[in-house]
Amino acid sequence: MTKQSELQLENDLIKQLVDLGYHKVTVLEGVALVANLKSQLERFNQLTFSEKEFQKILNHLEKGNVFEKSKTLRGRFQFVNDKGEATYIRFFNSESWNDNLFQVTNQITQEGTYKNRYDVTLLVNGLPLVQIELKRRGLEIKEAFNQINRYQRHSFWSNHGLFQYVQLFVISNGVNTKYLANNALQSVKQTFYWSDVANNNIKELSDFANAFLNPDHLGKMIAKYIVRNETHKILMVLRPYQYYAVEKLVAQVENTTDNAYIWHTTGSGKTLTSFKASQIIMDLPSVDKVLFVVDRKDLDYQTMKEFNSFKKDSVDVTNNTSSLVKQLADESKLVLTTIQKLNNAISKNHYENQLSSLKNKRVVLIFDECHRSQFGDTHQKITDYFTNSQLFGFTGTPIFADNASKNDLGKRTTKDLFGECLHKYVITDAIADENVLKFGIEYIGRYKQKGRTLLDIEVEDIDKAAVFKDEKRLGKIADYIIAYHNAKTFDKEYSALFAVSDIKTLIKYYEIFEEKKRAGAHNLRIATIFSYGANEANEDAQDYLPDNEISKAAESEIDYASTSHSRDKLDAFIADYNNMYNTSFSTKDSVQFENYFKDISKRLKDREKKTFNDAKDRLDIVIVVNMMLTGFDAKKVNTLYVDKNLKHHGLIQAYSRTNRILGEKKSQGNIVCFRNLKKATDEAITLFSNKNASETIFVPPYENIAEKFDEALENLLKITPTYQSVDDLVGEDQELQFVQAFRRLLRAKNVLESYVDFDWENLGIDEQTFANYQSEYWDLHDKVKRNNETNKVSILDDIDFELELIHRDKINVVYILQLLSKFKTADKNEAAKQKKAIIDLLGGDVKLRSKRELIEKFIEENLPNITDADTITDEFEKYWQEQKVIALSKICTEENLDQAQFNSLIQSYTYNGQEPIRQDIFKCLDNRPSILKAREIGDRIILKMKKFIDIFITGMTG
Repeated sequence: MTKQSELQLENDLIKQLVDLGYHKVTVLEGVALVANLKSQLERFNQLTFSEKEFQKILNHLEKGNVFEKSKTLRGRFQFVNDKGEATYIRFFNSESWNDNLFQVTNQITQEGTYKNRYDVTLLVNGLPLVQIELKRRGLEIKEAFNQINRYQRHSFWSNHGLFQYVQLFVISNGVNTKYLANNALQSVKQTFYWSDVANNNIKELSDFANAFLNPDHLGKMIAKYIVRNETHKILMVLRPYQYYAVEKLVAQVENTTDNAYIWHTTGSGKTLTSFKASQIIMDLPSVDKVLFVVDRKDLDYQTMKEFNSFKKDSVDVTNNTSSLVKQLADESKLVLTTIQKLNNAISKNHYENQLSSLKNKRVVLIFDECHRSQFGDTHQKITDYFTNSQLFGFTGTPIFADNASKNDLGKRTTKDLFGECLHKYVITDAIADENVLKFGIEYIGRYKQKGRTLLDIEVEDIDKAAVFKDEKRLGKIADYIIAYHNAKTFDKEYSALFAVSDIKTLIKYYEIFEEKKRAGAHNLRIATIFSYGANEANEDAQDYLPDNEISKAAESEIDYASTSHSRDKLDAFIADYNNMYNTSFSTKDSVQFENYFKDISKRLKDREKKTFNDAKDRLDIVIVVNMMLTGFDAKKVNTLYVDKNLKHHGLIQAYSRTNRILGEKKSQGNIVCFRNLKKATDEAITLFSNKNASETIFVPPYENIAEKFDEALENLLKITPTYQSVDDLVGEDQELQFVQAFRRLLRAKNVLESYVDFDWENLGIDEQTFANYQSEYWDLHDKVKRNNETNKVSILDDIDFELELIHRDKINVVYILQLLSKFKTADKNEAAKQKKAIIDLLGGDVKLRSKRELIEKFIEENLPNITDADTITDEFEKYWQEQKVIALSKICTEENLDQAQFNSLIQSYTYNGQEPIRQDIFKCLDNRPSILKAREIGDRIILKMKKFIDIFITGMTG
């Protein structure tokens, strides 16, 4: 049986789509696309446009970027027709999506910077709204993803920018099929399989087409389930389990008054799901008001930001009970509040007159993290007050009989309070779909018989509080964290949380770390936050941001006396934070304390942004008791250190702070336990997935990953027995084999390095040989990059080299200069070895490759003339400045740029990380280019500017 070709895959898909109701149309280039658009819009709007009228429509469609065009797509356009009459047209019908006109075409060619030909395009009312890129069976689906990114850069913006109306991409190799929103910022990790309602993935292209691409379903997805994120100005699309949950919630409101809950595992995007459900439910004619209820003030603020990012000004924070009552009484259809304020509003008599009209109205309440807030008497108060209410809960960790706590009202489960579970998406589903990461758990302590932990930390078979809190033990744990933090976080590229048992222990830990820092044992940036109103003696104290309205009079004086010590300590710790980041927070009032919490949260969350200044704003570890262990998401947190007892939902919630997806390098969430939590972990996994889930949820032991490394190495050596043999590879097919083999080895090594047992001596390849192979790998990447710049087509074009797995910042120019000083004073034999090592280092490190040629020139031409090794740094800086001036002058001469203006632009980009727009570039030019040439010239100059910065500025300091 012959292997199915890409062309056959394409033809079979088109035939299937025609059978599903699409009209096949031949559109081979841009002019035909525009002509087809005119005829389809005329038919859809039941109008006829003159050329002049259609030009107005085209001008309107051409405006804006992908994000802005998604709004244009869903809006109406008014123009004055040739008769002078006001005319309204639509581009998409979101209410009756089956009334839209669906067409399929293939092999459209467009020319932008380069000429591109697209595979299969789905046109809706003439606009390209779905682009399908196919690879033949056997090739990686990732290649189709990379191809889309190439088209984004090269040609989607051409021909009136019509391909910027694409809402969804589909990528497939026949066997695996995924979909994604049109968002140029996302990685291949943000691509999703479609599934059925029971979370069974639909991977085959033909099955996917039936389930997802049929006009009814696709129309509904575009109409209702594409979300415009206002904060990041990007499009998002719901994943299948989010879609099914929303559909079931809406159906529940339309068809019954029964309560229900949604069980979606932590980290699976519950906020987006609940927002979309709230948005659709509030538009139902039968619903008067939707209340979205969180149980903590910090989540009130966080959820407001996320809701308003999905739809601008959709909710406002209720600063106090009075503002909540005002929103409940007015025309606001969607209200976001805390359960504490809601409880106050319905309990206090003086709000009765304002709220009485709402009592019997149809009110839908949606509770976030309903496993926490619903087990006191507040739940009963709410249901008694709103007599016509319907309650829905969202949770990642439901309360079952096994993990229910007893209170005055008895043991109650999530089902007791909310009724049936409408949809489940458990942790095993999320890991299988690669929507969250596995956990890599290490239990550190005396019972560990092998490994390189170097520490005798007592953890097993001890349960006395005195032993846990012994300062010698705490000191050993601090030493361990200092020793291995870099390995866990890729040289501080990621951050960590450290969960401890109580506030007194937290204070001890913080002071131990500070003492060791003063002694020069580490340079970690450590912060802490805790609620000084919590009972310090209680390990289960709910250490959360207090709501403003908890008054001192409501608590006993003894509580305040017992917390004055911890508050003084916290103020001292906040002062350390202020010194570190030039801020001015304190606990003087609740606003300042809340802003301190927000600043820590923002510092961790913003690390994933390209503009984040890591050297200035990085925070390495936050020590907490309970804060941030639930409901807090930061993708750049990859490690949780644990020295407290956790169980059931608390354990899963805490572990899940580390397992958000972010690129190839973050392969797992690291959990480092300084207590023996193995039994508690196994019980929690059993409760929230199933008894056989361990293999799915946990990263295998070090030995298993080492075996994968050995297999990958064996495969690499079959293709290229030595690193020199990479140069002997004939043709791109052999080069592709090498790239895939070394990338597999690189992935295994990336995971291995996060284990404390990692040691090059135990592997089948030494570090230098690995670095030599890595240099060859880089050289191939550079070759592909050069070919792209000359528009040479290569089968390696869309291969993902996953360079982030190599990216390490510990080696920079300062480090090289230190090596040069040693090299200058070494004897002849040793100098030759050191020189070779330096040249190898220049080739193997991602940050130094761009500088290699200039540094080698300095070594060959300038270094022999320097007699005093102490002056090498000064001489190098002088040389570097000279080369910088020459390079800048060369760019300005080649492109006819004003040197002073262009230099200012470079400095601005270097300082704030904001890439200049083409208009900024054009201001530096002697003559503004024509419209046809503007984009090409602007992009070319920006590319040269980035290359200049990469060589002469990036990585030049320690």
